[in-house]
Amino acid sequence: MSRSVCRHGIRNPIIPYHQRKVFFMTQPIKEGDTIKVNYTGKFPDGEVFDSSEGKSPLTFTVGAGQLIKGFDDAVVGMKIGEKKTCTFSPEEAYGERSEDRIIDMPKANIPPEMTLEKNMVVQLVDQNQNPIPAVVHEIRDDVVRLDVNHPLAGKTLVFDIEIVERESNIIV
Repeated sequence: MSRSVCRHGIRNPIIPYHQRKVFFMTQPIKEGDTIKVNYTGKFPDGEVFDSSEGKSPLTFTVGAGQLIKGFDDAVVGMKIGEKKTCTFSPEEAYGERSEDRIIDMPKANIPPEMTLEKNMVVQLVDQNQNPIPAVVHEIRDDVVRLDVNHPLAGKTLVFDIEIVERESNIIV
């Protein structure tokens, strides 16, 4: 069998492409892999709050902090084609609700043509122009109290996860 030296100086046998692909597909997902997943997010009572059904699979890099910690951790060790259901506590998901995340905004900062109502969702922006959804919690004479907790904060979440694909990043 012919042998080659990889970029790290380690001698390896040359593996035909079709065998590399099979090997790659059977390897467990690890931190740093970019993968595609189908998922359904629901509450413990079965009510669905989000799903990739009818859409393209969700693509993300494992361990990069792009998703909630529980989801990130759950895919490690899975293989392409594998499915599982995971339940995440608030700490593994969007955290607990916090009264510190209810902020007061002076009414003078709200455009006069905007009519606010309790439980209405408005969009704020941070210093980097990133959108922040906020719920009108209370309307007072001089301020509006806005809840900027994530809408799923404080909730236990259940996800059905299926590994669809892993981005090929084998160096040969």
